Amino acid sequence: MGIQMRRLMFAINTTLDGCVDHTKQIADEETHEYFTHLLRDVDLLVFGRKTYQLMVPFWPEVAKSQSMTRAENEFARTFDSISKIVFSRSLDSAEDRNTRIVRANLGDEILKLKQDPGKNILAGGVDVPSQLIELGLVDEYRFVVGPIVAGAGRRLFEGVSLPERLQLKLAGSKCFKSGCVALHYVKQ
Repeated sequence: MGIQMRRLMFAINTTLDGCVDHTKQIADEETHEYFTHLLRDVDLLVFGRKTYQLMVPFWPEVAKSQSMTRAENEFARTFDSISKIVFSRSLDSAEDRNTRIVRANLGDEILKLKQDPGKNILAGGVDVPSQLIELGLVDEYRFVVGPIVAGAGRRLFEGVSLPERLQLKLAGSKCFKSGCVALHYVKQ
């Protein structure tokens, strides 16, 4: 019997027209609850510098102050408790106590991490996940699609160059009161 490898998940909010700019998204109670639930299935978060600096120190400070809504505070506590890896050549130090900066080859490092024991790994942001998708290393995709047409902004999979068509299978979906739809796909 073979050793079960950790799964690498990619999760992101997007608009109907594929815009992944965080300023054009709906981030309501249900969305935060969805992502908090998702975070409970992982023990490692993987980001590039830009996404890391968007998330930290903001969410760790909310985790300490508990100054937002119940769902946002719970998301912050869960996010803050998880180990993080930031792939960056320019970041000198991490602001978060459980963050490690990695300058090694992204693909090699993720392959090693997938073989380590533990829960699943979650990649967030755009640049690092795009590279991981190109390398064929992402096992699951989680999209929360908001009922918005942004009309402008960075697009999902913009600039991603696949060696072959990526065939996914719908593993689940959930409709939110806000009109957002959470879609869960697995690689076939």
